[in-house]
Amino acid sequence: MKKSFFSFFIMLAMLTNCGYSQISGNVKKQTQNANRSRIIDSKTKEPIGNAKVKLPSKNFMVETDTNGEFDLNAQIKDKTIMSVEKNGYKPFSLTIDEHSKQKPFTIGIEKSKPYDIVLETDLCHIGDDVFSSNSANAAEFNVKAVGPFLTKNFSIKKVPKDKQCYLTIGSVIGIDTQMAKQMGQSKVKIAYSSPVEIFFNNKQIAELKINGDNQKIPIPNELIKIGQNNQITIKTGRNLFQTAYIDYDDIELMNVLIEFN
Repeated sequence: MKKSFFSFFIMLAMLTNCGYSQISGNVKKQTQNANRSRIIDSKTKEPIGNAKVKLPSKNFMVETDTNGEFDLNAQIKDKTIMSVEKNGYKPFSLTIDEHSKQKPFTIGIEKSKPYDIVLETDLCHIGDDVFSSNSANAAEFNVKAVGPFLTKNFSIKKVPKDKQCYLTIGSVIGIDTQMAKQMGQSKVKIAYSSPVEIFFNNKQIAELKINGDNQKIPIPNELIKIGQNNQITIKTGRNLFQTAYIDYDDIELMNVLIEFN
């Protein structure tokens, strides 16, 4: 794999209409309740009913009512990934913490587009299952690691005219790079890891150095194989202070897809 690449990192939280307060109960209502969180269509602003809101690491799931409202009745201690699923819409995820329950929030989700390719919607743990309690978001790691990398194969039939291809990672937690430490995301005292590496068709195209939501990585059009097998590999970093053996950085991510914008 070539080592020519650019360092890429974006942290966006697609959180809208942030007026907030504590909520309880789960009763369907015909008028909007200002004390409950909501899922809406990002374009029409209409409420979305029967959307599944999940906290995978907590085995928690609730469905929105006809007003798109729901209650997040789960115990949250550290940053964890919340996902929203609804047929006909792009999978959505957001990193939340114990403060997120204190006030209600509204999330807008987008309808799927014809060229979207969903590669993974499950919560995936990448690493070796050996990590410090001070590692970023370690308290939320409850899924067994699949290994030091995640690979997905897929076909792209056509590249839409005048569109850029992106790999989108809905949410990622657990990255322990030097930058993540400097931003207060990791509490590891001495060591830090190398960045997460992103490969497309065996060529490195990006690095992830921080945790966050909606990280979009442009894929060079010249690397795309139209009508053939294409491959994405997400490889976690390694502890740069451990030389006796390979100590992989344990991370978790959710909602991996190919988009054209």
